[in-house]
Amino acid sequence: MLLQLSAEFDLQSDVVPWLLAQGPAAALDAFEKSAATPYVVNVERNGKIIYTWKGSGRNTCIGLYDPFNKQNEHLYTFEKDLHVISCSINNEKTLLAVSFLQSTKEERVNQLLQPVSKCLTLLIEIHPVNNVRVLKAVDTCIRVQFLYPVANRNPFPESHLLLISEDKYIEQFHIHVVTEDHHKVVIQNSGQLPRDRVADDLIWAQWDMTEQRLFYIVPKLEASLDISLRDIGLKFVNFGYDYSQDQEEPRSLNLQVFTSKTGSFCLCCSQAPDIPKEVTYSVSFLHKGYSKTFTVALQRTDYPQVKEVAFLNLDYYVVVYLPGHFLHLLNTQHPDLMCYNLFLTGEDARINMLHKSSIQSPFKSAVWDCCSGRMFTVRINECSLMQFLWNSKLDSDRLAALHCALLHVRNTTDLEMQIIQWISENLSACSTFDPFQELIIASLYWAMCPETSKLDKLLPYTSLLYWNGIIPGITCITDIISLPELKVQNCKGFWEKLNLNLECVKYAEPHLHYNNNVLRREWYKLLSEEKAEERRTTTYLRNIFENAKKVLSNLAEWNLEERLVPLFQEEDYQQRLLIGLMVAQLKDHLMRHLQYVGKTKIDQIVLDYVSKLLDLICRIMEAVWRKYSLQSCVLCLDKRGSAAEFAAFHIMSRILEAANGMCIPLPPGFHTLHMGLGVRCLPLHTLLHYIDNGVLQLTETCAIKLLKDLDNTEKNEKLKFSIFTRLPEAIGHKVSQLWNHPVNSNFIARNSVKLLLDKLRKRQHNRPVVDRLSVHVEFLPLNYLVDMLAEVEDQGLNPFEEEDNVNAKFVEETALKHTMMLLGL
Repeated sequence: MLLQLSAEFDLQSDVVPWLLAQGPAAALDAFEKSAATPYVVNVERNGKIIYTWKGSGRNTCIGLYDPFNKQNEHLYTFEKDLHVISCSINNEKTLLAVSFLQSTKEERVNQLLQPVSKCLTLLIEIHPVNNVRVLKAVDTCIRVQFLYPVANRNPFPESHLLLISEDKYIEQFHIHVVTEDHHKVVIQNSGQLPRDRVADDLIWAQWDMTEQRLFYIVPKLEASLDISLRDIGLKFVNFGYDYSQDQEEPRSLNLQVFTSKTGSFCLCCSQAPDIPKEVTYSVSFLHKGYSKTFTVALQRTDYPQVKEVAFLNLDYYVVVYLPGHFLHLLNTQHPDLMCYNLFLTGEDARINMLHKSSIQSPFKSAVWDCCSGRMFTVRINECSLMQFLWNSKLDSDRLAALHCALLHVRNTTDLEMQIIQWISENLSACSTFDPFQELIIASLYWAMCPETSKLDKLLPYTSLLYWNGIIPGITCITDIISLPELKVQNCKGFWEKLNLNLECVKYAEPHLHYNNNVLRREWYKLLSEEKAEERRTTTYLRNIFENAKKVLSNLAEWNLEERLVPLFQEEDYQQRLLIGLMVAQLKDHLMRHLQYVGKTKIDQIVLDYVSKLLDLICRIMEAVWRKYSLQSCVLCLDKRGSAAEFAAFHIMSRILEAANGMCIPLPPGFHTLHMGLGVRCLPLHTLLHYIDNGVLQLTETCAIKLLKDLDNTEKNEKLKFSIFTRLPEAIGHKVSQLWNHPVNSNFIARNSVKLLLDKLRKRQHNRPVVDRLSVHVEFLPLNYLVDMLAEVEDQGLNPFEEEDNVNAKFVEETALKHTMMLLGL
């Protein structure tokens, strides 16, 4: 079971014992014999729950439960049997609005000819109970809802009440109260309450309890939503609960709106199935400009048919739940690829303790089971998620579970270790994505994006550019829809985030994400210039290496303890160059799009991002070291490696592959450690093959350790010579002088002669010989050979350099002799 429910409120345990303890025994008996059980009418923004029950003499009572202090409070009693449709209490608990049917069904049969309004809406003073004001007396049902101040705003100077009528209009009453006799709160000017007309001719409305927003649809907006609402009738969502709703026929259309703090705006819609074995529902991602329509083929035929799918709000996910069949979690922040959505069936899709119908989601991550009168908080169960990840056979399930764990369950040390454990044992299982790349990018995205509002639009959240896989049992069709137009100016909070999302869609959001292509080209260019000894200006390189120095210093401040893995113990020119370049490139990228943030803040963001990148790779390495119980002695190259070291080598190879694919730096010393494990674990031909194909990179530190740790046996000599012939030229000149062996001397001689002749061919022949003899080694026979070759070559190219006259006879004899030799005479 992926979703876990925690009971926050239960009528039977939180209310019924209190009711049984109230009043005399006669009232208790009457309550126990009553066929009408208590039920919840409404849930207010502050979490307080309004419920109603039948007291002694069939009186209709209204109570309030406070979930914070676990106390019940009796609010009001009607001395007759009423059917309460809707009820709401203001934030100060001084006013109570109630809408009810004036008689039961049996009484209405006997009162058909009486001119009495069917529905009565009252405003009652309850601090203390005093005056009652009739707001509406009509034949259509009315819903009532008090507005509550949002936490970061000042309390209202007056109370505001929404009236939502089945006559398709919404009104707002403004109620000002005063205090009399130091404690009595009464309505001021109760004869004429100011009111505004909010909407007319509406066909659907929904109340957002958390953010105190009203969503509604009128016919002229129906076409722009691309939804047919002609047969829906009038429907209200999240305006409390009327138990008679369950006795009605299911609506042909289920429509709900969900928002999140990140600015996502989703319109969810499900229709009555035309085919019994299929369910179709759609989610319009208004903040992205497209909608997705899903069709699910139901596998089970033994499960009773339910009225409609239930939509739940988990902030980062919209949950689509069909009991007994499937559970679909749609990623609202990154809905573009289906592989980020969790689609579960069977036991994984089951949600315990939840009724099969009449489910509402009044708050984020909350479920109200209206039939049973229970309130739950919903969260993704971490253990079930990891179990689902381990058991998954499809890449789409693995990727969805991995992103869910990293981005939405929230990263903890224990969870991170579990994910690294799973990746290390499933490296070959994932064919459509690199799990190490997803781990690195998603972890950095989660760690950095809360710092700045627009940062989530500028940093990558996945390594995948597209995904064309198929999820068994479900199909998806994507349609482009019009972007909503915001008429609010200088908006804050959710509307500001939504406006930012819409702006990003207009300006091609994918192009805003940081891309490593420029970084890769610049890094390769600098490395090629280094090989050709054509370095850039000193200032440019100094700034790059200064960036790298800041990152490594920042990283050292975070980790004062000695690391288990021997990293950061050498200079590693290439990785320091890449670290500095990444800082410079990422800083330029953010400066273009976060101009309002300021240079100092951007510098810190970039510094933290690259530092956390290196730190994450170190944590992955340390997790591998602990998993296989490795020590720093793996760098001793005179022994063969164990099976555990070979496993660690394989994981390091995959980390290197992931880093090369994304062009991200590795901790200095990574290549030396990787090479050391390769020398210990691989046969020579495989080792050389890995070196030639770039899987292993030779470093100066590793080459020096080869000399120190290995003796001059035939096998080791072959290994050393094979390594030295593959060393980069700059490293080879430094290391070759340290091996006192005839094979190395022969190697030095051949390379020196080759180098000298190459240089002599390129130089001007009129330069003095002394200028050309710039290469000398500590090997006397070689120096003598070099001098002789230089003199011979110089005389051969310029035989008459010091003579003004040419000896024609000498030239003629020489030419004749050379011709005879060629002819064999």
